[in-house]
Amino acid sequence: MKIIFVVDDSAVNLTKAKQALEGRYRVLTLLSAEKMFTLIEKVMPDLILLDVEMPEMDGFTALQKLKENKKTKHIPVIFLTAFSDEARETRGFELKAVDFIAKPFSTPVLLNRISHHLHIEGLVNEQTKMLQHKTQQLEQLNTSIISIIAELVENRDKLTGGHIERSTKYLRILINAMLERGIYAEELQDWDKEAAIASARLHDVGKIKISDLILNKPGKLTAAEFELMKSHAAEGEQIIEHMITQTNGGLFLHYAKFFAGYHHEHWDGKGYPRQLKGTEIPLQGRIMAIVDVYDALVSARVYKPAFPHKEAVRIIMSEKDKHFDPKIADIFFEVSAKFEAAAKGL
Repeated sequence: MKIIFVVDDSAVNLTKAKQALEGRYRVLTLLSAEKMFTLIEKVMPDLILLDVEMPEMDGFTALQKLKENKKTKHIPVIFLTAFSDEARETRGFELKAVDFIAKPFSTPVLLNRISHHLHIEGLVNEQTKMLQHKTQQLEQLNTSIISIIAELVENRDKLTGGHIERSTKYLRILINAMLERGIYAEELQDWDKEAAIASARLHDVGKIKISDLILNKPGKLTAAEFELMKSHAAEGEQIIEHMITQTNGGLFLHYAKFFAGYHHEHWDGKGYPRQLKGTEIPLQGRIMAIVDVYDALVSARVYKPAFPHKEAVRIIMSEKDKHFDPKIADIFFEVSAKFEAAAKGL
């Protein structure tokens, strides 16, 4: 049974409304907006009938407060008023009231208006759920496609097997630690964390443009070959930019673009491809830089053995203020044991 709050400072009006609605709805009557806000912490109504003219807190103020709260902003509110004028109605509709009912109200009018707005609210909720479901399906499809692309790129690179999965684990550890400690919190709080972490799987997508002969060379690259290898950052950014243009983008691809294009920039400006310095480097790039280097250090390659975890940590901290953002490096040091566990698959 739908729950209706009737809020009016007149006991007579409350009794009349309850008599009109009982049997069809569960009706809760309240003599003030203050009492409504106390009750709403325990009981969430499906619709509110709200008197405009009340002492202490009037209907307009109460409605504004309802709309400012994420938990209550969706509740349809119908104003009850003995005074009908254009200015009042304009203000009420601006505050997102769904209707006005003049007092003294008739039972048929009251029932008809409530039934109408509850029906509309039901349709809106149904359509919203359907849209959310379709959006989730589309996001899952996008994530699957991105994962396949990332795996195709990684499968070409025989020397860095498992890098994407490990990097994703390290990235989650580092971002969670930064959020917990309030490091770059103002920027991070605006991120969709899950979309950002998933998008980082594309950070090396530019390697698809690198020759297999260079990508899988079982030895040290020549200076010319290294320059070609370095181009994967800019190439990756261009590939994702093209994807954004073709699909009108989305947060996922915008995050991916920054991970791909900036994870080889250095805090001191000596990285590539743009030689950006300090906070000129997007935060995605500064975070991914540590994740990427840690995995490279602790992973075996045909041209080098895997470094022990402690040595990898020492090397990264020695590059604080040079290769790496010092604030993020300090957080990495604090949670480095979690990196070690993730590297071991624990």
